[in-house]
Amino acid sequence: MKVVHTIEDLRDQLRGQLRVAFVPTMGNLHAAHLSLMRLARQHGDPVVASIFVNRLQFGPNEDFDRYPRTLAEDIEKLERERDVYVLFAPDERELYPEPQNFRIQPAEALGKILEGEFRPDFFMGVSTVVLKLFSCVQPRVAVFGKKDYQQLMIVRAMCRQFQLPVEIIAHETVRDADGLALSSRNRYLSVAERAEAPQLYGLLQQVRDTLRAGRDDREAVEADAMRTLRTRGWAPDYVAVRRQRDLQAPTVQEIRAGEPLVVLTAARLGSTRLIDNLEFQVG
Repeated sequence: MKVVHTIEDLRDQLRGQLRVAFVPTMGNLHAAHLSLMRLARQHGDPVVASIFVNRLQFGPNEDFDRYPRTLAEDIEKLERERDVYVLFAPDERELYPEPQNFRIQPAEALGKILEGEFRPDFFMGVSTVVLKLFSCVQPRVAVFGKKDYQQLMIVRAMCRQFQLPVEIIAHETVRDADGLALSSRNRYLSVAERAEAPQLYGLLQQVRDTLRAGRDDREAVEADAMRTLRTRGWAPDYVAVRRQRDLQAPTVQEIRAGEPLVVLTAARLGSTRLIDNLEFQVG
């Protein structure tokens, strides 16, 4: 695996390559990231990964400074996997050599709801850096995980609306044996918090099962789920049942008719904010 730190060196390595598969990450790699690399290998050759902690997508009170940076360990993991041809690991001056005055802002219908409501600049930062990375790598396909469900939808919409020649491949959420979605932020959890954390996925399953059992008062089901989290010591931002196709709230008729749905949640356990989601249909 070749490790490059500049856009010029990256382009030198990829010159003439027409089937590049790309996996952008912020590093601190775990099993879920490595599974993204393996999926990318099935859809293109060579595989390029990137590691870049993107300041633009962090709010003023979020964890940019303490976000784990483990480049040496990440390189070792990728070399053991043997799926990645080039790792692009730029610093901030390389990717943002001047103030980023041009930024991509998703439309309110998708970018200002759910995560966008609680993290107002998050999707602007994500969209801007992904577009910049796509420009550097020029991939044919790119792989994103479903754990960041709204992010996946926004990247797909951005590629579609800007006519970018990049196919976005979704990877299913990778979980520990107890159901907790793998995340770099899981390392912030205390022992007691880690034991409690799988309840977040359990709650999503309860919401799904409640709707499948015939209860269709969606807002009341969401409110019940929020109360359940609070009683267990969580501080939830949202529990929301939405249509998979556009993340808008489904009608009762749509729920009963089997509209593909997803229930999404974000909640803080101690000082750690976790997100998760579950796709399902009723009937």
